[in-house]
Amino acid sequence: MFAFVGDNANIRPHVRLSYLSNISLGKESSIGDRSMIVAADSVIIGDNVMMGPEVAIWTQNHKITDRDTLLLNGKAVKKRVIIEDDVWIGGRVIILPGAVIQKGSVVAAGSVVVGKTYPPYSVIGGNPAKVIKERT
Repeated sequence: MFAFVGDNANIRPHVRLSYLSNISLGKESSIGDRSMIVAADSVIIGDNVMMGPEVAIWTQNHKITDRDTLLLNGKAVKKRVIIEDDVWIGGRVIILPGAVIQKGSVVAAGSVVVGKTYPPYSVIGGNPAKVIKERT
């Protein structure tokens, strides 16, 4: 059903997943309790990724329209999400389409990770999420 699931991957209770065939979950990685992944485009989760509870990952969003077009009629935009190896995602993090969280990074609980690439070994936090410091 999934695109890929590595050895000893762990999916905690009450998780909601859409478009399973677009989700890859690396070895020794986990999806936290009550998390939600809507993978209209690819979600690639590397090896040894820790994910806290109630994380939301979305690969699709609505494009903001001009005033003469109803928001409801705007086009959907899809972009993949990549979470590289050895990443720790805190509880209640929201990860938006196009985000790339590179190797060894930590995402603070409650952060909103926007659709950009974050450098490896970063501590990321806030809304919108930004690099707070580098891991040493």
